[in-house]
Amino acid sequence: MIIFTTNLGDIEFKLDFETTPVTAKNFLQYCQDGFYEGTIFHRVIKGFMIQGGGFTAKMKEKPTQAPIVNEANKGLKNKLGTIAMARTDAPHSATAQFFINVADNDFLDHSKTTNAGWGYCVFGEVIAGMDIIKQIEKVRTARVAGHEDVPFEPIIVEKVTIKSE
Repeated sequence: MIIFTTNLGDIEFKLDFETTPVTAKNFLQYCQDGFYEGTIFHRVIKGFMIQGGGFTAKMKEKPTQAPIVNEANKGLKNKLGTIAMARTDAPHSATAQFFINVADNDFLDHSKTTNAGWGYCVFGEVIAGMDIIKQIEKVRTARVAGHEDVPFEPIIVEKVTIKSE
């Protein structure tokens, strides 16, 4: 289990190492390396998702490790409260950025092995802190440094705690 302590409160995740081992291990490694500490939730879209894991409060993008294989074809669905990897248009481009679904987002699920159909890999779920996520979802956003939907006041991951189950 992973706990993100933010300036608004704690969010706790359970990762699915059985279904999505590459993705879960990738996320865990970034957590172990302290990568997420000092990053922000940089994209918040009400009724859709909150995204983080790539930028500092000054909107500087952090350097990442190499992209990983997309495991969206393993069957996990982009449902409310799940955590999934963000990526570019290329299906196998996910590195460190992730998002938390604040709604059921079936259109993000894997449908076929084409660029358009690959989907976004769910690799865990929120097990505590949905109240914090709902609070984040409601913040005021603006355009900042060429990015849309950036919270007006930074929502910062201050600390990451890894707990064994």
